[in-house]
Amino acid sequence: MFRRREPVPFAFVAEAERYRSNVTPPPRERASRSQIAGRVLVGLTVTTGLVGALLFGMPSLQPSTQDTHQSQRSEASDGR
Repeated sequence: MFRRREPVPFAFVAEAERYRSNVTPPPRERASRSQIAGRVLVGLTVTTGLVGALLFGMPSLQPSTQDTHQSQRSEASDGR
């Protein structure tokens, strides 16, 4: 019989590792077609949203080739 080296305060904790139940759980219910379709639609919606956010966000992450200071110059500074 296997014995633990460290003391265990409760006997049921030590016996829990080797306990086996003889009761089998009931089989899982299969998902209906509408549930599968709903899960697929939710997955597609989330994926489409992430791809769209990436596509719309990519231009703002690209470095700008034009000088931003010259494009934002006011007309008042030209007369000086």
